[in-house]
Amino acid sequence: MFRSVCRISSRVAPSAYRTMMGRSVMTNTILAQRFYSSNLSKDQVSQRVIDVIKAFDKNSPNIANKQISSDTQFHKDLGLDSLDTVELLVAIEEEFDIEIPDKVADDLRSVGETVDYIASNPDAN
Repeated sequence: MFRSVCRISSRVAPSAYRTMMGRSVMTNTILAQRFYSSNLSKDQVSQRVIDVIKAFDKNSPNIANKQISSDTQFHKDLGLDSLDTVELLVAIEEEFDIEIPDKVADDLRSVGETVDYIASNPDAN
């Protein structure tokens, strides 16, 4: 969210500058604000992650009916290959409006690890 505010302000900012006595002066102050949500509980995060997994279109119909817990492994239990796992993590990023860095995403192998990361991320909505 913060990144999008900066992108907008960088597009708007050049038009906000005026020249006064040979100096560039900003006539309108553009403030970027970051809004923090209250921390999500692990139960809320877990349920939303499980809902995203069940709705993930790469899953076979029997996985949608299967019990998914924090011990569920993406590859072993859900049968997702590396590309499918990346697509699932992108869907989870969109659900929580966050960006998971590549180094962290490479280490996320189970539902529990993903829930722990999201619950510890203050930007998660």
